[in-house]
Amino acid sequence: MADLADGAQVEMKGSGAKPYILKNTGGVYSCSCPAWRNQSVAIERRTCKHLRKLRGDAEEEARVGTTNTAPAARTPLRTNVRPGTSTSEDPATAPPVLLAHSWENDVELTGWWMSEKLDGVRAYWDGKRFLSRQGNPFFAPDWFTEKLPDTPLDGELFGGRRKFQQTVSIVRRQDRGEGWKNLAFVVFDAPALDAPFEERLAHCERYVKDVSPPYTQWLPHEPCRGVDHLRQELARVEGLGGEGLMLRQPGSRYEVGRSHTLLKVKSFKDDEARVVGHVAGAGKHKGRLGALEVELRDGTRFSVGTGFSDAERSNPPGMGTIITFRYQELSNDGVPRFPSYVGVRIDAAPFTPVARPPRT
Repeated sequence: MADLADGAQVEMKGSGAKPYILKNTGGVYSCSCPAWRNQSVAIERRTCKHLRKLRGDAEEEARVGTTNTAPAARTPLRTNVRPGTSTSEDPATAPPVLLAHSWENDVELTGWWMSEKLDGVRAYWDGKRFLSRQGNPFFAPDWFTEKLPDTPLDGELFGGRRKFQQTVSIVRRQDRGEGWKNLAFVVFDAPALDAPFEERLAHCERYVKDVSPPYTQWLPHEPCRGVDHLRQELARVEGLGGEGLMLRQPGSRYEVGRSHTLLKVKSFKDDEARVVGHVAGAGKHKGRLGALEVELRDGTRFSVGTGFSDAERSNPPGMGTIITFRYQELSNDGVPRFPSYVGVRIDAAPFTPVARPPRT
């Protein structure tokens, strides 16, 4: 059977007048047909009859498993889910991860444990493999996971500051390739250890130092001495290209879901949105993407026109893709101000926007 090289695309005749476009982007295969676009699974797990015709049933089943390629029925969005929160309904596949709240100025952080917020891909090692927050597997090579324990570890697949999109490109591939040599698994918690945070962190440090897994590191923490110390460290980390800081409450236990014992601190806010349109570029961007039209979970629509590389403007995220963007604040109408593209969110569940109540 024929196949597509990384970055290649091919046309295939469908039932309509225009042919469908089949692509291979970093090991993720896509098709412009409705059957591929409307599946409510992660993009790397989608297939369709056109991809099967091109690559063969055996190759596609090896890549994604047995998948129903019919358009999925829409399910109502849970109205109590906040932006950025997992909407997975399958507790058997989604790992039991601890999620953060944003820091509010009225929370006293003196004595809390402070660390850099890594701009990578959250990964839960379940003792056998890496899983995303949604329960999707990451296909790391055996040499990358060598010497990791058979008990859970929580951490981040990290390729370095300002390298989020490169990290995503490596992690989303399914070929267990050499690109993983550019990543590290940075461990910051041991979920199965029933102990205060300080003991869990010390356990992670001892394991990494004693066993020396080749591509695993532990994340150092230091006590926060107050708001001035927090802001100084935030400025230092952001000046180096880091994303922000994480704060852990002393003595806290590992909880499942969003908890006020874990706080994130950043100068800029971020959120997720679904791509609903492409705006053609002008001037130096003529012939490629000018901006993405996107929508939030509450149905708010706006454009994201900055933060893209030339390669991303030439091959932008497809319709229905969930992206992460940064912004300064919300307008009075709830529209993010000065949004900037960060990258495709590979561990986000698809969502159906629910209209917010009218403002009074």
